[in-house]
Amino acid sequence: MPKSFLVVGGSSDIGLLLCDLLLDKGYTLTVVARDATRVESIKSRGANVIVGDALDSEVISSAITKTLELGEGSITGVAHLVGSIMLRPPHALKLEAFEDVIQTNLISAFLTLSLTGKAMLKTGSGRMVFTSSVAGSLGLVNHEAIAAAKGGIESMVRSAAATYSKRGIRVNAVAPGLTDTRLASTILRSDAIREASEKMIPLNRINQPQEIAECIFWLLTGAPDNYTGQIMHLDGGMSQILG
Repeated sequence: MPKSFLVVGGSSDIGLLLCDLLLDKGYTLTVVARDATRVESIKSRGANVIVGDALDSEVISSAITKTLELGEGSITGVAHLVGSIMLRPPHALKLEAFEDVIQTNLISAFLTLSLTGKAMLKTGSGRMVFTSSVAGSLGLVNHEAIAAAKGGIESMVRSAAATYSKRGIRVNAVAPGLTDTRLASTILRSDAIREASEKMIPLNRINQPQEIAECIFWLLTGAPDNYTGQIMHLDGGMSQILG
């Protein structure tokens, strides 16, 4: 039976790198992406691309159906890499902007969890990996919105791991610190800000996207069967040494 994977948020920097890792191993791959132009390279390598929003249940359902078809009735693993950044203190943050962060990060993650979980229950196997942040476990200035969203993802992952532990489904998350991606470009817009950010990290450097992609790949394909309900911190020691 072929191994079939689904990546939701495949046009992100980390998503593209993860897709390349999966394709390098010859796995079948379905990708949900909002930016069609950014996924042309993986499409040319054989990935099945569905352009749409991760908050659209019809889009996610269609992607799951395709993943099941390619996997001859089963889904080996799914990774959810949809996210946003909003750095603003609560008194300066409009409710609509806060709700948008929750929708983009947490609600879309729940939709993937719910619909993919239903499909995986039929075969009694599968792995899910979600994306949190160092802000989910460490109090950071002006991170209230993203902390609420990512903290929700971490709690959801632990609960889902318990819910599905006896059903063959493993649920985990990665929690990166600041990573050198397009999403973080506004934070890293100057050398001074980059240097200040690096000084906050015990290892004195920010993440490279390849590092995050490789950890997600391991959780999907190489982690032991008893690894579930875990939040893998990839933050240069911030959450565990400074937290």
